[in-house]
Amino acid sequence: MKTMNDTLGIPVMNNQLKKKFLAMAIATVGVMPVLAYAQTHAGHAGHTAAPPVTSTPATASGMDHGSMNMSDKDHGSMGMPGMDHGDMQMQGGSPPPDARDPDAYSDGYVRNAGKYALPPSDALIMSDMHNFGSVNFDRLEYVRARGEEWAAYEGEAWYGSTYNRAVIKAEGEVASGKLQESETQLLWRHAVSTFWDTELGFRFDHGQGVPNREWLAFGFKGLAPYWFEVDATAYVGSSGRTALELKAEYDILLTQKLYLQPSVEVNFYGKDDERWGIGSGLTDGTAGLRLKYEVTRQFVPYVGVEWSSKFGKTADYAQAAGDSKQETRFVAGLSFRF
Repeated sequence: MKTMNDTLGIPVMNNQLKKKFLAMAIATVGVMPVLAYAQTHAGHAGHTAAPPVTSTPATASGMDHGSMNMSDKDHGSMGMPGMDHGDMQMQGGSPPPDARDPDAYSDGYVRNAGKYALPPSDALIMSDMHNFGSVNFDRLEYVRARGEEWAAYEGEAWYGSTYNRAVIKAEGEVASGKLQESETQLLWRHAVSTFWDTELGFRFDHGQGVPNREWLAFGFKGLAPYWFEVDATAYVGSSGRTALELKAEYDILLTQKLYLQPSVEVNFYGKDDERWGIGSGLTDGTAGLRLKYEVTRQFVPYVGVEWSSKFGKTADYAQAAGDSKQETRFVAGLSFRF
């Protein structure tokens, strides 16, 4: 079976024998993947162990996988024998007979019924269905201007729910122990959106030595984008009198408790009211800046300054009465609520 190379003295195989050996090796390598594929499917059919793993992956040389067309195969019939998919019940349906009874530990009692049920007056309801009340004074302050001193106040009290409230607004000035002038409003406030309320009601003006004025009031207040607090109200009075009041303020945080509060207020009137020293159009405006320190949410002392000016015919009325058209006021006061 072997011959000797005469030149080198090395035994070599016959060429014919080498060809046979090589053909057998190629045939063995080609048949191994087919045997492994058949063995895998046979294992699935009998639900037996997984197919054997070879240490070296076998490659079926000469097979063109791109030409394998499976379009004529019925994939719907490729099910797993022995498995009845019709018996497989997914989520839903009736609970099994041995499921735990959710009322097993209630001893037969149910909510809002039986001897342990709460009476209607004590039944649990959402917080926005309750009525609440609050008193909030934004300004209770000492004012000094032109060598004169007086006190000023501005605040409101309300009672009601989140969506509907009865409101009393009040502001005015007190000097020499007497109420010099005041503005009081009785309103119904209704929430129309997350940040905005409408107000409807009456306004009553009182002043020393001048006739009282009554108005119908309609307006809105709320929180504008970028956290500006806005209050706008229109008024209609007797004898064709009309008025518009606009207010806005903003909080600038310096620390968690110390902040600056700039504010602005302007008033417009539809016609002259000489008794009150008011002309038509833009009558007056006030800009203020207060430095507030929040000791608690309910107790906030502050100091500040205000600039006030009268315009148009209102300024003429003020000059005729010996008052100034413009003034700077220094204030110190307290904001509180309960």
